[in-house]
Amino acid sequence: MSASGNAMAMLGMHLAEDQIKVLEENFTKVSKHPDDATLMLIAAECGLSEEETAKWFRLRNAQWRKAEGLPAELGSVKD
Repeated sequence: MSASGNAMAMLGMHLAEDQIKVLEENFTKVSKHPDDATLMLIAAECGLSEEETAKWFRLRNAQWRKAEGLPAELGSVKD
């Protein structure tokens, strides 16, 4: 399991490897902050609810910001 997959599992999100792969690909190549329509498409592709997908992006963004030395919450710095 990937590092982000391990972190998500610790936070109660148990995802399959293929779901993590799709989510990570969208996170790195499409948007760290997908709009509602994009979020809906990603959720459908992963077989997750929009709420689960939004939660994954919130948690993954906090993880990414921490790794970059930024505050965990989105502030005045643009990603």
